Amino acid sequence: MVLIKWFGHACVSVETSDGYTVVFDPHDGYSIGLKKPNVKADLVLVSHEHFDHNAVEVVTKEGTRVLREFHGETEINGITIKGFKTFHDKYEGRRRGLNTVYIVVVEGQRIAHLGDLGHIPSEELINELRNVDLLMIPVGGTYTIYPDEAWKLIELTNPVNILPIHYWIEGLRLPLHSIEDFLVHVKKYTVIRLDTNSFELERYEKNVILLKL
Repeated sequence: MVLIKWFGHACVSVETSDGYTVVFDPHDGYSIGLKKPNVKADLVLVSHEHFDHNAVEVVTKEGTRVLREFHGETEINGITIKGFKTFHDKYEGRRRGLNTVYIVVVEGQRIAHLGDLGHIPSEELINELRNVDLLMIPVGGTYTIYPDEAWKLIELTNPVNILPIHYWIEGLRLPLHSIEDFLVHVKKYTVIRLDTNSFELERYEKNVILLKL
């Protein structure tokens, strides 16, 4: 059983059946108007060094490992991690710098976190992303791909399930699009709105999963 939890913005945890927890892109809460993530990580993966994605001190404990902007492949505690260099904008990083896309394999589930991806990636990376079990994708625009671009990337990669991240929610002090601006593009997937911030990944297939903080 792989448990997914969303803590707002781009902060997501992936927990294995034995409790090992991977946290992607932690924020500190107060800097962006949200609650502080209530999670402690065994492993933290940071896509880029912007303040709303790299607050590792909030989620670390004794023995936590941290990978910052990791490009390559490694294995930690039975979890395969691949990091791919991408850009935070459409100008090869000249405006906002680099971004890392992570693909991890957890208990047989392929899970991708796109960080603050700002462009449609290369064909090589699209091939890596095809048919992942969960695609965590920014859909709010402004600093990342826009809602229509997010849907285009989904059509190119055909994930089993989608978790939209990095969009405007109540309290967030960043000028992002709302989730509804993304949902108007959705086709061939069922939109499931859960009244919780977590779900068990194996229970879902061909869904857009919306979580509530």
